Amino acid sequence: MKLYDIFLSHSTICTDSRVCESGSLFFALKGENFDANAFALSALEKGCAYAVVDNPKYAVDERFILVEDTLKALQDLAAFHRKRLGTKIIGITGSNGKTTTKELIATVLKQKYNTHFTQGNFNNHIGVPLTLLQLRPEHEIAVIEMGANHPGEIKMLSEIAAPDWGIITNVGIAHLEGFTSFEGVKQTKAELYTYLQKHSGKIFLNSGNEFLVEMAKKSGFELDENVLTYQVDSNLTDKLATTHITSCNPLLEMTCETANGKFNVKTQLIGTYNAENILSAVAIGHYFGISNEKIKEALENYIPQNNRSQFTETESNKLIIDAYNANPTSMRAAILNFAQMQAEHKALIIGDMLELGSQSELEHQKIVELIKEHAFPEVYLVGKCFQKTDSNYTKFTDVDELKTFLQNNPLKNRFILIKGSRGVHLEKIINEL
Repeated sequence: MKLYDIFLSHSTICTDSRVCESGSLFFALKGENFDANAFALSALEKGCAYAVVDNPKYAVDERFILVEDTLKALQDLAAFHRKRLGTKIIGITGSNGKTTTKELIATVLKQKYNTHFTQGNFNNHIGVPLTLLQLRPEHEIAVIEMGANHPGEIKMLSEIAAPDWGIITNVGIAHLEGFTSFEGVKQTKAELYTYLQKHSGKIFLNSGNEFLVEMAKKSGFELDENVLTYQVDSNLTDKLATTHITSCNPLLEMTCETANGKFNVKTQLIGTYNAENILSAVAIGHYFGISNEKIKEALENYIPQNNRSQFTETESNKLIIDAYNANPTSMRAAILNFAQMQAEHKALIIGDMLELGSQSELEHQKIVELIKEHAFPEVYLVGKCFQKTDSNYTKFTDVDELKTFLQNNPLKNRFILIKGSRGVHLEKIINEL
């Protein structure tokens, strides 16, 4: 395989001709508004050693590698590299919490193994291949995150990554523009289970989630040695791990149990909804032979980033920042968790939930009704979707309008939940709080 031989000598992959590392391998991928074939020569001039193109017009000398489809070549190269190395791989997907869960699992596994894992949210048809191409012979295990917004995507990513184990964090109402229904969400996420069942893999299963149990059974899994279970608020019988929440005001504290005994964990995460994510890392760590002491140490030292389940105190307010993404399931969980917290002067800053298609108006109104039900004293709604809802709450068309309002009307001594889809950019107002 000529391309693979070249990759072995030039193993840094570049897909942006503006940022070219010397000696790297450039892939001319197409976007909605550009064709990177046109930038291949520029990439070489800036330091790339070779350029993979799929338009013969640009393949003018031996530094250009002409393929039929550049994206397919990238994916095939990644799949070949993954199989050639034989690194053990855990595939992870889910509607909510998959990035946090991936990081928690990797943090625990690093206590014993040389662990590679998806950086940020490089979890799509381009990000997964790029992550796999970063695998090196010294890596003993990898945690590969797989995202999807349309049917068939998890199947395709599973075939590229070829996981040995898989975990679905949960299923919820998300990306309905692509899936059309909750049933479509379940079927697509279950493609990971289907791949593993077909290839004699194993799954880590939250046995307290009826949807996941149903999906596993439909995919051909029975509750046998290929199904490794964990569950919140359960006994340990036939399970890798269980946990009980002891506090969440605002940081989550839990008592966990494995076959090696019980231990307490004081995390730096907010939200009872993170208990399942943390427990999955406990279960997987135990399965791979990591001691309770090392698991505890890893979880307590994990600090969330990128506005995911973060708690911070400013000079003026206490903030729960969960503005990396949002859908009806995660929004409801965040609001209910916030409602249960003991604090005075609570305020909500809630942004639109995107990619809900025809269900958008209904789902945004449901969130408004939930807020009304819990009688929060101060609520700010941000975005065109919430603008259309029936409520008397203060509304803003976009985050810039809210930012101007906060500059003129500073909030002080509040306990504030900030939650919305990434496209709303609620992180822009953090400096005003």
